[in-house]
Amino acid sequence: MALAFAHIDLAKAEASAIAGEVGRLAAAIALAIALVIFAVFLLVIGLSLGIGEYVLGSLMWGVLHGVLLFVSVAIAAVLLGVGISARRIVGAFAVAVVVGILVGIIFGLDLPNKLYTAIGDALAVAVEPGIRPLVVGVLLWMFVGLIAGLVAAVRMSASAGGRFVALAGLIVFGALFGAFTAITFGPQVGAGIGITVGYLTWIALMAIDVSRTGIDVEALRRRFTPVQTIDTTKETLEWLQKRMPPGIGS
Repeated sequence: MALAFAHIDLAKAEASAIAGEVGRLAAAIALAIALVIFAVFLLVIGLSLGIGEYVLGSLMWGVLHGVLLFVSVAIAAVLLGVGISARRIVGAFAVAVVVGILVGIIFGLDLPNKLYTAIGDALAVAVEPGIRPLVVGVLLWMFVGLIAGLVAAVRMSASAGGRFVALAGLIVFGALFGAFTAITFGPQVGAGIGITVGYLTWIALMAIDVSRTGIDVEALRRRFTPVQTIDTTKETLEWLQKRMPPGIGS
């Protein structure tokens, strides 16, 4: 008995030492993982800020793009978690990249401003040449907003007040959009706008996809329900009930 207890005490002491080593190893691994995650965040944030400062000309571009990046990835991760296909998310990202590149080229080369200038010169608008693109852009997009507002008002089932609000809102939005697009941004700011629009497009496309197709709640419920265990238990109970003597059990 003394020999047996001695072996038991030795095993306990060795197990305690092993547990301590395991704890220290787990703590070291957890620290390493935390540092790697911090390094990745630092790399992404630093790279975003560096691109904003030295490529796009302003540190605020880096802050904005970093925020949009994390928000976009967070939304994509949540959608993947609830069962949305990765192919659809990647497809939305590809479309957003194309839209961002096109917007960056359009604003980086000041194409809207050049278009408004050409229209103003062709129509010989009686406005000072310096502000002629602004006037043409505002008037042009106000007209587009008027047409869109009339179409929306006709198709709306709201009251007359609601239709007027929609019409006026689209006209004002058109004027603001025309004034914004008449600005000469240059390559750096145009690229920043393109990246911003790309992120916003990705977020919008993911939101539209989810709102259009919805989330399969039943499939999500099955993922967190031990269906196989429940079915096996039911089969076992039925098997037992068939083999129990009459009058025993229920």
